[in-house]
Amino acid sequence: MLTAKRQALMLNSARSKPFSGLYSHCLQSAYSSSHGQGRREAELLAAWRRQVGSALRWALGLLREGWSAAGASGAMAPRGERKKMVSILASQCSYVTGQRLRRAQQIGQLYNNLYSERSRRSLFTNLWRKFQSRHSGSGKLVVAFAAVFMWDEEKIHDEELQRCVNDFRDVDSLMEEKQLGRAPVSSEEHHRHGNVWELVMDQCSFRLWRRPIPGTHLYQYRVYGTYTDVTPRQFFNVQLDTEYRKKWDELVIKLEVVERDEASGSEVVHWVTHFPYPMYSRDYLYIRRYHVDQKNNTMVLLSRAVEHPHVPEHPNCVRVKSYESQMVIKPHRSFDENGFDYLLTYSDDPQTVFPRYCVSWMMSSGMPDFLDKLHAAAVRAKNMEIKIKDYISVRSSENMETKQLQHSESKDSSCNSQQMDYA
Repeated sequence: MLTAKRQALMLNSARSKPFSGLYSHCLQSAYSSSHGQGRREAELLAAWRRQVGSALRWALGLLREGWSAAGASGAMAPRGERKKMVSILASQCSYVTGQRLRRAQQIGQLYNNLYSERSRRSLFTNLWRKFQSRHSGSGKLVVAFAAVFMWDEEKIHDEELQRCVNDFRDVDSLMEEKQLGRAPVSSEEHHRHGNVWELVMDQCSFRLWRRPIPGTHLYQYRVYGTYTDVTPRQFFNVQLDTEYRKKWDELVIKLEVVERDEASGSEVVHWVTHFPYPMYSRDYLYIRRYHVDQKNNTMVLLSRAVEHPHVPEHPNCVRVKSYESQMVIKPHRSFDENGFDYLLTYSDDPQTVFPRYCVSWMMSSGMPDFLDKLHAAAVRAKNMEIKIKDYISVRSSENMETKQLQHSESKDSSCNSQQMDYA
């Protein structure tokens, strides 16, 4: 009896609050601090509040049941004192847990004020790796769910491909007007057409523009050019063939397809490339999707950066998390005859510490150099008859097989329905 009273006094010495009132206070303070972040954050906070509250109520209910069972099996303390002890213990657990949640919210707010989004992401990634290495046995189920790439969320939609085609049509019509002498190609002309593209380089085979990316010190680049000594099919396949690129691009350290989506034909590609000494190599992880429109005689290849659970960041490389590339090809006659026009739109953040004009010079000179290498590789593959995977034919055959399979399934279902009607 004396021991029970002493425990009750020790527990009562800490300040206690009602269960519902405590969590309302803590989570309302978290809501008020993040109210300016929008309605979505408030809804997520409310859902989290309900989950935490239900989980703790369930745990305390189990605790009460266990205490009652222990008392029924022969405990010496009277029933009233047991109920009082359970109530004190529940209040104490509620108070301690609320303080922990409040401190976690304050720490999160502090890191939000001190670090940028990229730094916070890197910090939490490192903490997750340490936790995963220490608790690999108990966290296998969580890792299994986390190691799944969400294709529905990260996939490239048809609207994005169509937007690339529309951009090509706008630039192509502008080039036709220039050839007819109706409009000069300059930065003012682009601005008058609703763009802010600045003409950087004007060569006989291509033209290069750029425009600033809002909120950054970077530029987005656009190249419009023409080749007459290689077929569109060959030029298109050379860009997609990862094995052949390892041969003609000496900067490639690693280039492989991580995962494919058979439904959309998309691929997740991991690309590691050299960077000028003494900087670290750059690490690209991106999703790409291509489409060949036989009716409108166009080819589209779109790539942009993603994150994949199977390819974490490497300490010896710098992950480029902002990257996008769009290539549209328009044959002059057909896919297998020489001659085509192309439009390449490109942007990335290599995360360098150089001044803006240095990065701009590197990109302005690097894009024409890459296109020259790509063109030379396509010509070399054509002249030397290097075997390259024909992605256009493969995609067409896959579509034909899918249509045949759907047709056979529909035919079988109609036959089954007729048999059921007859029966």
